[in-house]
Amino acid sequence: MNEAAVFSKCAWRLIPFLGLLYVANFLDRVNVSFAALTMNRDIGLDASAYGLGAGIFFIGYFIFELPSNLALEKIGARLWMFRIMLSWAVVSASTAFVHGAVGFSVVRFLLGACEAGFFPGVILYLTYWFPAASRGRFNALFLSAIMVANIVGAPISGWILHSLGGMGGLKGWQWLFLIEAVPSFVLAFATLAWLPSKPADARWLSSEEKRTIAVALANDDIEHGGLREGLSDPRIWLLSLADFGIVLGVYGIGLWLPQIVAGLGFDTLQTGFIVAIPYLVTIVTMIGWARLSDRQGERVWHIIQPALLAAASLFAASALGASIWSVVALTIATAAIYAALAVLWTLPQSFLGGTAAAGAIALVNAIANLGGFLGPAIVGYLKQFTGTYAAPMAVLAVGLMMTALVIFVMARVLPVPKPVAVLE
Repeated sequence: MNEAAVFSKCAWRLIPFLGLLYVANFLDRVNVSFAALTMNRDIGLDASAYGLGAGIFFIGYFIFELPSNLALEKIGARLWMFRIMLSWAVVSASTAFVHGAVGFSVVRFLLGACEAGFFPGVILYLTYWFPAASRGRFNALFLSAIMVANIVGAPISGWILHSLGGMGGLKGWQWLFLIEAVPSFVLAFATLAWLPSKPADARWLSSEEKRTIAVALANDDIEHGGLREGLSDPRIWLLSLADFGIVLGVYGIGLWLPQIVAGLGFDTLQTGFIVAIPYLVTIVTMIGWARLSDRQGERVWHIIQPALLAAASLFAASALGASIWSVVALTIATAAIYAALAVLWTLPQSFLGGTAAAGAIALVNAIANLGGFLGPAIVGYLKQFTGTYAAPMAVLAVGLMMTALVIFVMARVLPVPKPVAVLE
């Protein structure tokens, strides 16, 4: 049986649906960046309080990340993904009724606790279906959902803020949280009908196709160990540090970009369309870069190079000040950051499998997502302290330089598997 045809069939069946789930997930996570355009004034948040509350999401995420991924390994992806999505939909909608800095921070913490395990759970789930050599492109296709969420969500969020304020006695930002929680609620139940926990449970695969997947995965040179093996591997701790620098940039930019654009004089509707542009560029760049990494069978430099490009672009944005050229620099930085991220996530599961992979992937994402807490908080604090975005952009650039350095050192001192080049 043609192995490529089997994996293509799995990809067409699973990736679009998983991507749709991630669109809903990411939309509920970052719509606060648009809500902030009017919400901050209404509930009394200054830049520092908003940055802290936006980032505290990741503290809840950090605490519950590892238990969530282990539960997915034990209970199965189908039921656990249903639980994650349903709970995050309810909490996200409740953000519409927060009051003050404390209430805002509490709801954001709870949202992180509910969402914990979704992203690393999907990364783990993909290892059940696809061999290591081709995961760069599949990771990128899944991650492209983030871009879709921003491309679609930014104009929609801008329109909701612009058009629905006052309807039913609610503010525009309140409608934003309520409306954008609905897809997550609906998709939670769709997961029960559509998502098999493993290839063996997929009714749409023949017995021969299931055997083809099993043989291909068995040929991967990975260690199937327990939780102790996964958490004690030094490569995992270094990857956590490298991903920390990336995530610092992802959310340091993402949760502030609408306010940066609005600060140039654009209204909420115009801001929505302008913010979509960086993500249109990113989706093409990221998928193309990941395919190149698969085709060349090389991972390390496909992380280092875009990380350094992103750092240079952020330094440029810092120097350019409040201008449309700084938005161009941030567009390049965003595309490069996600290109590095897609390839980085091929590494943990390239040398670990089973429960070891579940724990390791969760640990990398949990530690890295502390960057999601610090990124928005640093930007908020330094923006309030200095009055500009120059200093925070420089700090985010340093984080990405750290990413490049850590990956370089890891590749020099520890064994990093080199995937077989994928012929297309």
